[in-house]
Amino acid sequence: MTGLTTPTSPEPATTGEAGAPPEATGRRRRAPLLHRAWLVAAVGFVALMGAAAFGSAPGLLIEPLNSELGWSRATIGLGVSVQLALYGLTAPFAAALMDRIGMRRVLAGALLVIAGGALLTVNMTEPWHFVLCWGVLVGVGTGCIAPSFTATLTSRWFVERRGLVTGILTAGAASGQLVFLPLLSWLIENHGWRPASVTVALSAAVVLPLVLLFLRDHPADVGLAPYGGDFVAKPAPLRGAALRTVTVLARAARTGPFWLLAGAFAICGASTNGLIKTHFVPAVHDHGMSMTAGATLLAVIGVFDIIGTIFSGWLTDRFNARVLLGVYYVLRGLALMALPSLMSAEVEPPMVLFIVFYGLDWVATVPPTLALCRELWGDDGPIVFGWVLASHQVGAAVVAWAGGLVRDLTGTYDAVWFGAGALCAAAAAMSLVVRKATPV
Repeated sequence: MTGLTTPTSPEPATTGEAGAPPEATGRRRRAPLLHRAWLVAAVGFVALMGAAAFGSAPGLLIEPLNSELGWSRATIGLGVSVQLALYGLTAPFAAALMDRIGMRRVLAGALLVIAGGALLTVNMTEPWHFVLCWGVLVGVGTGCIAPSFTATLTSRWFVERRGLVTGILTAGAASGQLVFLPLLSWLIENHGWRPASVTVALSAAVVLPLVLLFLRDHPADVGLAPYGGDFVAKPAPLRGAALRTVTVLARAARTGPFWLLAGAFAICGASTNGLIKTHFVPAVHDHGMSMTAGATLLAVIGVFDIIGTIFSGWLTDRFNARVLLGVYYVLRGLALMALPSLMSAEVEPPMVLFIVFYGLDWVATVPPTLALCRELWGDDGPIVFGWVLASHQVGAAVVAWAGGLVRDLTGTYDAVWFGAGALCAAAAAMSLVVRKATPV
């Protein structure tokens, strides 16, 4: 970086042998006031924010697709569930692929796939078109920009402040939700769902130049040490990414803690992406609230999600991650059980209180879960977290479909809210008993 600098101890030079430590070049380097790691984190934040447009759309598409194309909620939910499942199942392979070809290439390719998948939905006329474009293409693309990307970035670029940066990056998706939900809902109500799909595609495409220009795979690429740590030479690309991913899963799956974390995170996904993000807007619309009002409430969740996730990252650096997860899941379950009594045609203060409370807890579970994966599995932690995230998305996928089916059969979502609340209590119990990863 250029700009104001202050004299410091020797730093790696940017010229000479790639990845060489300072003593190998014999040159001194003046360290920037702002470490390059923060620029890389900022680009990652913007990429996650841009890609979040895809996640803002499914709940808004249920009503217009049902009205225009005559598809049932369960049918639409199936497409969303495929996207959520592939998002999770792609994530662990994406983490290993980043070790093979680098974060920048994987992220750039993912953004192109997301843009293409969203754009192709404009011409869909059959349910399988939705499953292919939104489910498969967007699912695979977003799986490469999953929290496993966050895990890889923070592991390479940060030694200090990992928990805080994890929280900040995780909040990127919440920021995207905040920006795109009101916009997409307005487009759908005033111009139809097709312009909203185009907007989703463009949001992914415009981030691509930032990734290509500013994202770097490793601190050694620019002759720096990671933030708060010592210089480390860039490791050689790891071959056999898919094999490594499966091997790491096989080792982790022989331990009890893996299944506890995976089970709890499946419930996390069921109670957030699968339930609230997919079905909250149509649920409040059932009670007479406009889609724009419902989407605005969901966007407000994004505001407090940013606060809650960053604060959770700060707490994770200081307190027991197991206890934090237990508290988060208990509070979430209580909030879900209270939700049916808060539904109305108008936005009342109790509903606003729910939105604030739920927003603070939305993805606050990510920093402590990732911290436990690092603690228990070391360098394999990001890949293990990718598999734990896969369970998160499978849980979300099941509820995205099942929630629509329950609504089709019973005419209400009440049973889904109560069921998810009870599952959160089980997730709290599982999180509290996680111990050292000893094979079973």
